[in-house]
Amino acid sequence: MRNVVADIKRWWNQGDSVALATVVCTQGSSPREPGAVMAVSSSGEVAGSISGGCVEGAVVEEALAAIALNQPRLLTYGVADELGFVVGLTCGGTIQVFVEPLMQKCFGSELPMNFVFDAICKASEQPIALCTLVEGTNVGAKMLVTDRGAIAGSLGNAELDQVVSRNTQRMLTQGWKNLSYYGANGECGQADVAIFIESFVPQPHFIAIGAVDFARSLCKLGKILGYRITVCDARSRFATPARFPEADEIVVNSPGQYLQSIQIDARTIITVLTHDPKFDVPALIAAVRTPAAYIGAMGSRKATADRIRRLKEAGLTETELARICAPIGLDIGANSLEETAVSIMAEVIALKSGRSGCRLSQTQQKSIHVK
Repeated sequence: MRNVVADIKRWWNQGDSVALATVVCTQGSSPREPGAVMAVSSSGEVAGSISGGCVEGAVVEEALAAIALNQPRLLTYGVADELGFVVGLTCGGTIQVFVEPLMQKCFGSELPMNFVFDAICKASEQPIALCTLVEGTNVGAKMLVTDRGAIAGSLGNAELDQVVSRNTQRMLTQGWKNLSYYGANGECGQADVAIFIESFVPQPHFIAIGAVDFARSLCKLGKILGYRITVCDARSRFATPARFPEADEIVVNSPGQYLQSIQIDARTIITVLTHDPKFDVPALIAAVRTPAAYIGAMGSRKATADRIRRLKEAGLTETELARICAPIGLDIGANSLEETAVSIMAEVIALKSGRSGCRLSQTQQKSIHVK
């Protein structure tokens, strides 16, 4: 939602009414994941995207109707619909879209919408989840939940609020987005109400060890993919903001010491690009002892074999060595700096998604998207 907040505020300041369309559930192949949003003003301006064009024309009309009637609605689009091939998903999947008129205060509660926007924009400091009741009694009601359990707003029922809050705190640690069903008073196994829970958490961390040219290309691509970027190198003349303007942080320090000094979680990506044993061996030793999601090391096969020998001599186990993706990246025939960055980030995405990284035309998986 962060990407449409500025547009919504601008439209409000112009005196326009606004509706927000949010993908709350997907089944099968779909172009956008839950949480994708599109905002529509009463004057017909559009910001954001929910389907890459498949159903957006129809959703704009539904958004304008929601504004006119001041009424939220839950819509389903898929090829099985009566209008499936006219406004449905040509990819064969199904999406549910919640369309709501956005008021200064949320439907069904006194929670100010600007308070919601501010909390979402500050999620890099304080993780937050936005819970929206999309089906059942009190549709459109919203509640904010922090990772410490603090609540703002209400879904309309104190018992329901408490149950959803407890479940949401567990989801927040992973940044999950989910459509959940409960009884009217929060009972599990019932479906009186449907609540879309969307987590807003700090950006995942991408660490490039080595202020080399490959790191510059990785910084650019990592930024596009939503990572917070750090470049670390012991050489101050290379590790400069002028060389890496896309980096959020430049660290001049021994890479091994740096990795031992910071908090690394299961969403952190570590790439070792130094080609120098005195830097990359200590960095990899430190990296494999963290819960990082991905650890990659650049180098030729000869350099990789030499590095493995050094790491074994340093005491790394076969299990620890298996965590290191080396040579780094997927085999796409990359030559340029930019192509190499694509190769590396493709491997990161494939590992995160549990996919092989081979050509889609040669796979038999029903869905090309990971839910």
